[in-house]
Amino acid sequence: MTILITFSRLRRAVATQEVERGVAICGSGVGASVCANKVPGIRAALIHDHFSARQGVEDDHMNVLCMGGRTVGPAVAWDLVQTFLAAEFSQAPRHLRRLGKIASLEAQKE
Repeated sequence: MTILITFSRLRRAVATQEVERGVAICGSGVGASVCANKVPGIRAALIHDHFSARQGVEDDHMNVLCMGGRTVGPAVAWDLVQTFLAAEFSQAPRHLRRLGKIASLEAQKE
């Protein structure tokens, strides 16, 4: 398991696929989510429930879990991270098409 300390290192590692997934935490989780989604190749979401932690990976291939350090307690945070890491992308055709659309949007930014 790799633990990355700074957001800069996290975003580079996930975007270059040095690591498969990462966790970003700030006060509310909103800033971490906004910043992470500015990086091509990162699909981040603010998560505070188990369904979204799993579904975000299964349907949207989410690769950065964002949480609020002031809004989620440590026990819940740990459970969410475990759910996020245990989930697998479904590879369903509709989800693959969705990823293609995201890649197209990222390419338009460049």
